[in-house]
Amino acid sequence: MRLLLQIITTLVIVAYPLAVYFGLQYLPPGYIALLLCVLLLTRMIVTKQQVRAMVLPLVVGIALTGASFIAKRNDWLLYYPLVINLSLLSLFSYSLMRGPSMIERLARVQEPNLPDSAIDYLRTVTKLWCGLFVVNAAMAAYTAIATTIEMWTLYNGLIAYVLIGMLLSGEWIYRKFWLKKHD
Repeated sequence: MRLLLQIITTLVIVAYPLAVYFGLQYLPPGYIALLLCVLLLTRMIVTKQQVRAMVLPLVVGIALTGASFIAKRNDWLLYYPLVINLSLLSLFSYSLMRGPSMIERLARVQEPNLPDSAIDYLRTVTKLWCGLFVVNAAMAAYTAIATTIEMWTLYNGLIAYVLIGMLLSGEWIYRKFWLKKHD
């Protein structure tokens, strides 16, 4: 049951922009906020200590959705992608200051014996990710404040994921070649 709840809540978090869009279109006012609040709370309970770094965005998401329901302010729902991007920016930036960099940590999961020469490269890639999170946070804020719900959904529910996927896959492929060259 716990695994099923984790899968469902993960899908809802990934599909958050689509859930907001369709919820605002087809559900009575406030229902989507309440539903998302319950799902985010469920996510926090079922994941417990597994991903401590994501507790703060979940708490802020619960506060945003709960406050949106209570205040009957659907526009507050639009700020969750901003919270996620700022949280990831903080996490990746912190790893640059304290080390090892976030991308080095993730790379070592697949390749525990990375050469020392890869450390600077992986720090640079972590900085690139920070740049993407800045862009995504700025666009999330802009689309929440100054555009239509359709544009907000398009950027936060598709374009941001495409950008993340492109950076993730492009860097992973490049790293494979880079490691062979520097091995």
